[in-house]
Amino acid sequence: MGNLARKLQQEQRNQQQKQIVQTPKKAKARNPWLSPGEKILGLAFTGIVCFAAVNIVSNQAAIYELNKEIQDTKVSIQEQQRVNGDLEMQVSELSTYERIWEKAKELGLKLNENNVKVVQD
Repeated sequence: MGNLARKLQQEQRNQQQKQIVQTPKKAKARNPWLSPGEKILGLAFTGIVCFAAVNIVSNQAAIYELNKEIQDTKVSIQEQQRVNGDLEMQVSELSTYERIWEKAKELGLKLNENNVKVVQD
């Protein structure tokens, strides 16, 4: 009977272990970390932040391009002013009385003092 008692004990242990294993554990009410509304708000906020970042970067790129064009225009204006200054200096050199008199002599013009009239204001 000793063997029978041992078998009975083992069967009881096995049944207890099966009961422990088979007893359904209470399913915990799983609390989500974020509710669906919070997820939607988070996505909307992320979208707005991304849109604002892209908008800021594109505006900065446009500002950079405009500044570059302004600088190029300033450089071209300075170059044109330098050319204009050189041309004004040439005009002043070429319009001296002596040079005009020499050109007139080369072309055969003579100064007739009887033909000169003084204009007064």
